[in-house]
Amino acid sequence: MNDLSFFLPCAAGVEEYLAQEVHGLTGRSGQDLLTLRGGVRVRADWRDGLKLNLHSRLAQRVLVELAHAPYRNENDLYTIANAVAWEIWFTPKQTFKIETTAQHSPLQSLNFATLRIKDAVADRFRAKANGVRPSIETQWPDCRIFAHLTTDNCTLYIDTSGEPLFKRGWRQDKGDAPLKETLAAAMLAASGWWNPETGEVAKAPLYDPCCGSGTIAIEAAQIASGIAAGSLRRFGFEKLLPFQPHVWAAIQKEAANAQHASDIAVFGSDVSHRMVDFAERNAERAGVAGAIEFRGGDALQRMPPAEGGVIMLNPPYGERIEVGGVARFGAREAAQTPGDGEGGDGGDFFPQLATHWKKNYPGWTAWVLTPDLKLPKQMRLKESRRVPMWNGPIECRLFRFDMVRGSNRAAPPDAAT
Repeated sequence: MNDLSFFLPCAAGVEEYLAQEVHGLTGRSGQDLLTLRGGVRVRADWRDGLKLNLHSRLAQRVLVELAHAPYRNENDLYTIANAVAWEIWFTPKQTFKIETTAQHSPLQSLNFATLRIKDAVADRFRAKANGVRPSIETQWPDCRIFAHLTTDNCTLYIDTSGEPLFKRGWRQDKGDAPLKETLAAAMLAASGWWNPETGEVAKAPLYDPCCGSGTIAIEAAQIASGIAAGSLRRFGFEKLLPFQPHVWAAIQKEAANAQHASDIAVFGSDVSHRMVDFAERNAERAGVAGAIEFRGGDALQRMPPAEGGVIMLNPPYGERIEVGGVARFGAREAAQTPGDGEGGDGGDFFPQLATHWKKNYPGWTAWVLTPDLKLPKQMRLKESRRVPMWNGPIECRLFRFDMVRGSNRAAPPDAAT
């Protein structure tokens, strides 16, 4: 278990930040750390895999690659899967599940491909355990096996995470369209407020004026307090045979000892007082209630909570939820007026927000995640940077705006990070 190939999938646009994070956590580089489309591959040991699960804020899962071979049909998939030593990972008394994804695969049925891989695993156990084989469990399996098919290659992985890593364990209260914790962390990394390689954060206060159930603020406060992302949850590797409780306990203790009080101010507000209540309860479970100041209030009316800092928000838009507050009526009115070209999903909200920022937030830097490429035009602002990111299936941009009082001119080129 000292030379494993891990693959850590992530959202599109996050690969470079994830590679930095993995380097910081494992020290691996060069050919041992490769940035790929949709994730990062790293050669490391079993202990590193546990650390990556506990600490990574950007990965969706931590997978161990067990096979990679060419195939032409379902029988080839059976041969590849049957050759893997599954018995060193789990026992025939445990349950398992196969999940198959494909990219330009020539096979007609992924269901049949999955069935052949399942048969190969079961037959391997029958041969090794006197006819005993593990059972299939689709909801809560002890072991998850992932198969990925390309045009001519099959890759098999065993999952060490269990539930996806964005499920940190603190979110119980949520709104209609909660932002995934992994995407919130990616926004913080892209803005430069958080360095995923060193773990350091900027000294600037952070404020989310559309905080919802508190995802961005809580993620920021945990980072600033040195709290490991997965400190409140369980992991799939705890049911695998290589798991050693004393090794895991030492890793957890090391992470707990790294926690500290934060001197970075984090603020959040929302027009919905119900969501503010949710955010406060989530922050309490996340261990950062004392590190965040949540308040109710319209983003178009809230005054700066500090002298200067970073605004970070994922505002409501069409695929998610409606705009609230004083802009709500304007948004509905604009949606009923064809050919306007300025209102978009937010109606008057974004132009009003830009005016409010220019008047009251000079010196602040604002980062806005949106699927609307015309957002800068709506806000009558010139972005100093745009970072492509995906919010699930929705292609977005993270725009940076540098606030200058009463002006919409761009910041100097060297102001962007």
